[in-house]
Amino acid sequence: MDITTFLGPAIALLGIVGGMLLEGGHLSALIQPTAFIIVAGGTLGATLASFPLEHVIQTLKALIIVISPPKSDHEKTISELTELCQFARKNGIMALESKAKAHTDAFTRKGLTLVVDGIDPAMLLSIMETELETFEEHSKIPIPVLEAAGGYAPTIGIIGAVLGLIHVMENLDDPSKLGSGIAVAFVATIYGLTIANVIALPMASKMKMRVGQMVHEKNMVLQGLVALQNGENPHFLGQRLRAFLGDSSHGGKEGGGH
Repeated sequence: MDITTFLGPAIALLGIVGGMLLEGGHLSALIQPTAFIIVAGGTLGATLASFPLEHVIQTLKALIIVISPPKSDHEKTISELTELCQFARKNGIMALESKAKAHTDAFTRKGLTLVVDGIDPAMLLSIMETELETFEEHSKIPIPVLEAAGGYAPTIGIIGAVLGLIHVMENLDDPSKLGSGIAVAFVATIYGLTIANVIALPMASKMKMRVGQMVHEKNMVLQGLVALQNGENPHFLGQRLRAFLGDSSHGGKEGGGH
């Protein structure tokens, strides 16, 4: 589990609420169900109107990538690819069939199957690049959905503020209703800005990073598969694949539980 996914928003909310309390405000002032319904409902509705339902559903399912990123160990991947290359050089390409069927990663499994089938290296590269592009496009679908939600939320918050002010103007002759109307007006704006800048947009950024990491690793696998098909020396393959670790943001272990 990625603790920063929860720690970041918690610190942000603590700063917002803590600052308000230090200024003499009261926590109850931020609890306005009406404002929340306006902002949350309006943001969800606007997002649903902008994207197909299956994209929104996919976004909800993909949040697991933000909360608990897939385990990834680039050194282990390099070691596995070099061992497969060495195994194939020693026992022949056909000997990889059992390893292909048993592999847990669908992308690697498909690539190994194509290698075992004796496909031309150029065709292998073309097919797997298309597979990788499709994976990347599909994985990126939730990103614009979250970014759109982050764009709509502040605007919906302003709508909530206007509605609150309308309510205030309608009850100028009843001072007892002025306070609640003004509260809804300002709190709706806070809700909108918070949903956008503490939840939706940070999640979109982190999901973009996760997708980049997954695509990066699959690119490593693709290079390894092509080298395997070409009968490349395992030692040279390992050196070439380690060039992918030059960027520290992609190197080492990603994900994993804490």
